[in-house]
Amino acid sequence: MRNGLRQSAGRTAAYVTSAVLALLFAAGQLLGLVLLRGSEHAGTVVVLLTGLLALGWAVMPLFFPSGDETLDPTRLVMLPLRPGPLVRALLVSSLVGIGPLFTLCLAVGSAVALARGAFAVGVAVVAVPLVLLVCVALARAVAAGNVRLLTSRRGRDLAVLSGLVIAVGIQFVNFGAQRLGRAGGLSALEPAAEVARWVPPASALAAVESAGEGAYGQAVAGLALSGAALAALLYAWRRSLERLLTAPDGSTLAAASRPSRRVSASSSGLFGRLWPEGRAGTVMGRSLRYVARDPKTKAAWVTSLAIGLIVPLFNAVQGTGSVYLASFAAGMLGVQMYNQFGQDTSAFWMVAMTISSARDAYEELRARALALLLITLPYVTAVTALTAGVLGDWKTLPAALGLAFGVLGAMLGTGAVASARFPYSIPQDGAFKNAAPGQAGLAWISILGGMVTAALLCAPLIALTVWLDGSGTAGGLFLLVLGAGWGALLAWAGLRPAAARTAARLPEILTAVSKG
Repeated sequence: MRNGLRQSAGRTAAYVTSAVLALLFAAGQLLGLVLLRGSEHAGTVVVLLTGLLALGWAVMPLFFPSGDETLDPTRLVMLPLRPGPLVRALLVSSLVGIGPLFTLCLAVGSAVALARGAFAVGVAVVAVPLVLLVCVALARAVAAGNVRLLTSRRGRDLAVLSGLVIAVGIQFVNFGAQRLGRAGGLSALEPAAEVARWVPPASALAAVESAGEGAYGQAVAGLALSGAALAALLYAWRRSLERLLTAPDGSTLAAASRPSRRVSASSSGLFGRLWPEGRAGTVMGRSLRYVARDPKTKAAWVTSLAIGLIVPLFNAVQGTGSVYLASFAAGMLGVQMYNQFGQDTSAFWMVAMTISSARDAYEELRARALALLLITLPYVTAVTALTAGVLGDWKTLPAALGLAFGVLGAMLGTGAVASARFPYSIPQDGAFKNAAPGQAGLAWISILGGMVTAALLCAPLIALTVWLDGSGTAGGLFLLVLGAGWGALLAWAGLRPAAARTAARLPEILTAVSKG
């Protein structure tokens, strides 16, 4: 850990900041659990919280495979280490870090909230380290069992898609919390807690509550379940290490023994005939292939598509939304127009060789915008119509579509300008590194500055929409046509200067996007 922090001051600052924030949050959770002591719902909260914590330990290695050096035992393949001692060494080293300390704080707070009586305190002394060891062993067993996947191309795809899972999970948690408040409080969670209390490692903390209530048999059974789970995880971890340390992988097998696969489609086939002839068709096809094949581009698109649907739809389902909130989907997808050249990474030099004038740059940027519109236009229309259907507010649909189209056009125009003025490289080695070292400021200026400018450009359209909607004037079709025209005008007005600037400073753009 010390050697890793020596690599750069930025990495050290990021680690220290994350450690401080995690410890503050852990201290708050610890205090909250201690204050929960004596509450009739303390057991329900503790059991479910421990279950969620264990679930996080199980899935996080799949999404953050490069976040911990101890997750990849293949680094130790060439060392003369046996699986048994290696398991013990990795288990101990895995206890060093922010995550284990955070888990320990929650386990201690949970034990304090539930322990009543001397026997319960004794059970808690055993339960707290047992919870920590089960969580850590679970993460390592999952990582060792899937390490071949995590270090492959599909594994990188899975890692970069974790943003989608986190974003969707946050929305579901928010939705569930609101529903829980309307359902009458924590008592609605008791049936789920009755099941979770027999699932390790939550069973260890449930044993503390059982000991405090005098149910000594249940307390022993809960501890035994968690102990058996720990033993099973360590055994599975050891078996995975044995396979990793002795079995050959794809790099040791002769490539010639694999049957070659014929290319299923070419640029001259059916897929190629979907696009127009010339540069426009070539650029559109390339841009859409990035969406389908490049892990980071795919992750950005899937995340934007999911969040753009979840936010307006969930608000509509809860009865607190508006059809106009569907413009959020247009904004989420419009962000994909930003840093267009950085998405090409070092391969942009091949594109740069085809740009010799502002006209070439304009055709390049226009084709990229058309490829984006090929997905965003039907998607935004569908999200707006679905939101209107859930709310039963069909009369607002035309005006909401007009506003969404205007926002989308503004994002395309400002995105093209930001791509030319503030290009930056997107590293391919890390799932969550979205800018090369030293270029984070460019990324923030590009995205935030462009979004603020797009909001200002759409201000007249927003003001007119609010005025017509507030006055009750039936101007839905007018706003639809006006919004579509205003969006097209803003997109064209952004593409023109962006093309001129791209042609004028092509070497600088090439240097900026190739740093990663």
